[in-house]
Amino acid sequence: MSDVTGLELRSAVDADGHLTLSLEEVTLSPPGEGEVIVRVEAAPINPSDLGLLLGPADVSTLAVSGSADRPTVTFAIPPERAGGVRARVGQSLPVGNEGAGTVIAAGAGAEGLIGRKVGMLGGAMYTQFRKLKVRDTVPLPEGASAADGAAMFVNPLTALAFVETMKMEGHKAIIHTAAASNLGQMLQKICLADGVPLVNIVRSTAQAKILTDIGATYVLDSTAPDFRKNLVDAVAETGATIAFDAIGGGTLGSDIIQSVEQAASRAGGEYSRYGSNTFKQLYIYGALDLSPTVLNRLAFGFQWSVGGFLLTPFLMKAPQETVAAMRQRVVDELTTTFASHYTATIGLAEALNPDVLKAYERKATGEKYLIDPSR
Repeated sequence: MSDVTGLELRSAVDADGHLTLSLEEVTLSPPGEGEVIVRVEAAPINPSDLGLLLGPADVSTLAVSGSADRPTVTFAIPPERAGGVRARVGQSLPVGNEGAGTVIAAGAGAEGLIGRKVGMLGGAMYTQFRKLKVRDTVPLPEGASAADGAAMFVNPLTALAFVETMKMEGHKAIIHTAAASNLGQMLQKICLADGVPLVNIVRSTAQAKILTDIGATYVLDSTAPDFRKNLVDAVAETGATIAFDAIGGGTLGSDIIQSVEQAASRAGGEYSRYGSNTFKQLYIYGALDLSPTVLNRLAFGFQWSVGGFLLTPFLMKAPQETVAAMRQRVVDELTTTFASHYTATIGLAEALNPDVLKAYERKATGEKYLIDPSR
């Protein structure tokens, strides 16, 4: 087979404080042993992708140049945010954590995949053609489309990892924020199936309805005047002591830890100026709020921990039989528990259209975009 050439979406940061998105031509050599080349037909825009795609750029400074089929978009990076991308200066980086498409070429040992649709994990998915190891692909079930398999890794495995982390660390119920998201809906379905109590935190009655419609018992609107009281009640009823927070900034994480402490104090026991003996774990896995995380640490004693959560480190430390079971469950429930729904399907050039870009940058609940580089 000869080389394959296609376009790839790149994000670059320069020393003058600008972030530029562009479509660059990339040529792939024929696949080697255990490798395949996939024509990418679907790749979701997840919140985790936006960190690399747009980083700390000020979207209001957007400026477009280039042509309709090869646009270039440039943004200014506010000086106070520049520190987070200093290590990226001078690099043009490919974007897109996951995707799906059709295998068009295969190296030795992988010939049986030619013509098969596969899901892929490994980055650089906003591209027309992707070469990668067979181990980074999963054949899709018969009849499944590329769109069905495009988001079969990041959100499904993260939701499953939350439950596995709960089990491994000895907790018995979960608190989750931004819970009406695609990931949040998956987590609720998993918890219903597995009998795990889940306290969902959302920001509107419309978001709450999304979850109650799929069977959620505990759905709390953080904008409601009685939110804090309701949260303590829900935590007391479920025994939740571990939380996964997609918001990141502000005081919500602190409020959650404090609510677990207040629920623990209802059980009585001797007063201690160091707080209860109930251990409280908050994991921050998102940054929907870019402001600093504020912890009112004297309000919840000393039995607590706050840390970051990423899927890849979890997969590296979890038992391999657990990871294999998680992956198989995603395949088995691809179009049910782990189905994703998209606002629109766009091409690579459309992803750089100012109106479309501003729409997916909002990260609004219920709005999820799918890139089809083959369009």
